[in-house]
Amino acid sequence: MDYKNSGVDIEAGYKSVELMKKYVQGTMRPEVLTGLGGFSGAFSMEKFKNMEKPTLVSGTDGVGTKLKLAFLMDKHDTIGIDCVAMCVNDIACAGGEPLFFLDYIACGKNYPEKIAAIVSGVAEGCKQSDAALIGGETAEHPGLMPEDEYDLAGFAVGVVDEKDIITGADVKAGDVLIGMASSGVHSNGFSLVRKIFEMTKESLDTYYDELGKTLGEALLAPTRIYVKALRSVKEAGVRIKACSHITGGGFYENVPRMLPEGKQAVIRKDSYEVPSIFKLMAKKGQVEEKMMYNTYNMGLGMVLAVDPADVDKTMEAIKAAGETPYVVGEIKDGEKGVTLC
Repeated sequence: MDYKNSGVDIEAGYKSVELMKKYVQGTMRPEVLTGLGGFSGAFSMEKFKNMEKPTLVSGTDGVGTKLKLAFLMDKHDTIGIDCVAMCVNDIACAGGEPLFFLDYIACGKNYPEKIAAIVSGVAEGCKQSDAALIGGETAEHPGLMPEDEYDLAGFAVGVVDEKDIITGADVKAGDVLIGMASSGVHSNGFSLVRKIFEMTKESLDTYYDELGKTLGEALLAPTRIYVKALRSVKEAGVRIKACSHITGGGFYENVPRMLPEGKQAVIRKDSYEVPSIFKLMAKKGQVEEKMMYNTYNMGLGMVLAVDPADVDKTMEAIKAAGETPYVVGEIKDGEKGVTLC
């Protein structure tokens, strides 16, 4: 009897590391002091000495049941982007600059090529956010997980000067809300998605004219990463007063999180085009409109509040970073919360 006979293949683990090295290397930053394969990752803070009060911000998250679609479609090279996005978007939402990322993959059986494909997506997400992939763990769990399944989670650390942290404290009535377009469902609400649509390979491979692609392609589209867009706004000299990453809980849960007491966000539903995937989901699943806005991003992955005088600069900065912005509403005095009209 040996470890391999018990279900853990150490040699497969070595091969996975070798296959993923080329992806990891592409995420390196000058501050990284260690290579892949060590017991920990080291990152120099020398560059941030000139900040008045350098402050670390962190985020951790997973991909949730969106993974089920990756299993069914046998497509594993974009799900890592989702994992990175869920962490770094939260950091950027606070005004932080992501520095480094670590991933954790738990699998029933280590298939090196599949693990490498997952990590290639993680590396792509890191490149999109300028974060270094400085470490991770692949854990083989025979008997605990099915051999062909895995779970993916991540952890990111960023930095911001304390004076630049986005808190929402100085939001005032008349401030303008700007939303950035999402790529679709992103990484939230997939338990409901899996109730609306039949989760089979045939169903996911079905082409829909209104989507312009198959259902699986639309649903598996990776989460947008807004780090560079928010950085572009800051570099344009705009003070972002408040920012909300629209994730699980949709508008009703996430928008109020960026508001101080006594301020209300008013968002106009007709200020942008809701993506076809959400219209299809609502129709096919007979999901009422409020539930859709209380579960999904409905086409806006990030919402920020700026002074009216900064709207044009903000819009241009977001466009320059490759994202699509919309003026979607304004801040009013009133009970803390969000009104969709």
